[in-house]
Amino acid sequence: MTAAQQSQYQYRSIFLSDIHLGTKGCQADFLLDFLRENESEYLYLVGDIVDGWQLKRGWYWPQSHNDVVQKLLRKARKGTKVIYVPGNHDMMLRQFSDNQFGGIEVQEEVIHTNADGRKFLVIHGDMYDGVMQYAPWLAHLGDWAYTLVLSLNTLFNRVRGWLGYPYWSLSAYLKHRVKNAVSFISDFEQTLAIEARRRELDGIICGHIHHAEIREIEGILYCNDGDWVESCTALLEDWNGQFSVLRWTDAQKEVYLREKERHSHPPKAGVESPDAPPLPVSARTSNA
Repeated sequence: MTAAQQSQYQYRSIFLSDIHLGTKGCQADFLLDFLRENESEYLYLVGDIVDGWQLKRGWYWPQSHNDVVQKLLRKARKGTKVIYVPGNHDMMLRQFSDNQFGGIEVQEEVIHTNADGRKFLVIHGDMYDGVMQYAPWLAHLGDWAYTLVLSLNTLFNRVRGWLGYPYWSLSAYLKHRVKNAVSFISDFEQTLAIEARRRELDGIICGHIHHAEIREIEGILYCNDGDWVESCTALLEDWNGQFSVLRWTDAQKEVYLREKERHSHPPKAGVESPDAPPLPVSARTSNA
């Protein structure tokens, strides 16, 4: 891709997962804002985009969820390479691997080569979750409890909004206060790092656990792009092959759009421009 072609995109790649369209916990309005304001050459949908589990229990599909689907299809039509890697909540799509729908390519897993030549396994991650593999009934029970907490979270944040406070994830707070949940996250990360090393790759990009993070695990770069239920995060790759996590909150969006207004053009590929708008990120990486 030429520098002129790159100039239409802020990022080389964007990775999104755990959107959970079809649930009341999905932050579709935040996601629509993000998709409108951010362009990339590659857009990876890393599983649990549509929540088939919840839709089986009862149909919930507001216009904003349909708007997200239409926006993704529009990006594909306009030239963004959109790859859908299904997860456990949308696993019915795995049977359509190697097919395209509206320009969106479905793959069970992908090897992504970033701008500096490093290779990453892109996978949702549920197949490396022991609960999903050996006690699926427990996973469904946990999903029911999680949905209940998210309902409380919605009510909680409605009250916060009335009082003038920003969105805050009660479910994320509870999860990270529970010792077993913290241990599970650590074990999950270690397991995926081992899988990337077994395949002789440089790193892994996943979702599934709703916990965005970038960290090196014994020489393997582990990247999790988080979710659009609790934290509204995306994993970004810039034109130098650097990764970062963006958290799209009301406050962060305001800062981002203000800076974008001041700087009408993104930096050229491979050039660090002092005039470029700073990326609103919570983590950045250097080459491993």
